Amino acid sequence: MQKVEDALQKGSDISNHAIVLEDDPEYQLIVDCNALSVDIENEIVIIHNFIRDNYKLKFPELESLVHHPIDYARVVKKIGNEMDLTLVDLEGLLPSAIIMVVSVTASTTSGKPLPEENLRKTVDACDRALALDSAKKKVLDFVESRMGYIAPNLSAIVGSAVAAKIMGTAGGLSALAKMPACNVQVLGAKKKNLAGFSTATAEFRVGYIGQTEIFQSTPPPLRMRACRILASKATLAARVDSTRGDPTGKTGRSLREEIRKKIEKWQEPPPAKQPKPLPVPDSEPKKKRGGRRLRKMKERYAITDMRKLANRMQFGIPEESSLGDGLGEGYGMLGQAGSGKLRVSVAQSKLGAKVAKKFKEKLYGSSGATSGLTSSLAFTPVQGIELSNPQAHANQLGSGTQSTYFSETGTFSKIKRT
Repeated sequence: MQKVEDALQKGSDISNHAIVLEDDPEYQLIVDCNALSVDIENEIVIIHNFIRDNYKLKFPELESLVHHPIDYARVVKKIGNEMDLTLVDLEGLLPSAIIMVVSVTASTTSGKPLPEENLRKTVDACDRALALDSAKKKVLDFVESRMGYIAPNLSAIVGSAVAAKIMGTAGGLSALAKMPACNVQVLGAKKKNLAGFSTATAEFRVGYIGQTEIFQSTPPPLRMRACRILASKATLAARVDSTRGDPTGKTGRSLREEIRKKIEKWQEPPPAKQPKPLPVPDSEPKKKRGGRRLRKMKERYAITDMRKLANRMQFGIPEESSLGDGLGEGYGMLGQAGSGKLRVSVAQSKLGAKVAKKFKEKLYGSSGATSGLTSSLAFTPVQGIELSNPQAHANQLGSGTQSTYFSETGTFSKIKRT
């Protein structure tokens, strides 16, 4: 600590900045200061445990209300053995909401006043913790004053003060360069006690990064995203500084500009909706399928001659209607050509003939027989009973070329050969 105080009084020596970083005695002192800050943190934790164990008999609920070791030591030193906290002024030591909760809890606590010896040891421990905290602040001030030389790129992104705190907590520039960005983000994060208040705006996973200028100037909804990108770029800058890749700090300034542009991009409003143009109308007729199948379909769904006549009207001649005097459904030109009666000339189309044939085959079977009384059994004088085709037999009867013993009517008869 004496070396640190001497270095703070002497100031930085710019003439030594041209030599190799590892050979610079000031750099070695900065590295020692980083290790010293870690040792001070460990000592503060040990002293905090000692204070907490002793003061638990007096105020057991205080450790769950005040989490930070230095704040806990200040509160313990301020309260002492006082049972009525209305006589103790905690203003400036804790937030007002925590002060109110501590006062209410102290009025219902089950603790008892400490013996004089235990109280003296506890207060001495509080003084020791506060002295260590002030020594740590001096170390960080010294490291901060030299950060522009030790870590110029990291200082360009997060600032010298935050860079010194991050390096001190991480244990040096080399340890910071080996640390992942997700751990850099939470360096220095405190466990917060909101005392029943909303956690919507509480930033639990933000450490020293939350003290940077970029983070504070970012709108609250985007701060966690900004914290993540700041931690990642700070890690890259620390790796550049640990290898002395860019002593001028140009890399850090370019990374800071990149972060700033990204945050500005996040805040841009979404692009306005453009009016969608109507599709180009079809000026040409669409191609339709041709061939026998399409012609058959058109023939099947074509308008009939009767409907064509009903849809037309002859000029100067009134049409007949179903109810007369123009009422009801009109008949158009139906029946106006001759005697005035409704006439429709029915000519069986090819489609009708095809449907009739299919219906006939379905009704009488696939053999093409025309009567239900025909049989495929025939009686002959030679074979007796034999199978024959009745349709072929009927055709032979018409030509008179063959005689049989079984007629189309199902009765036995003798037909002579002509």
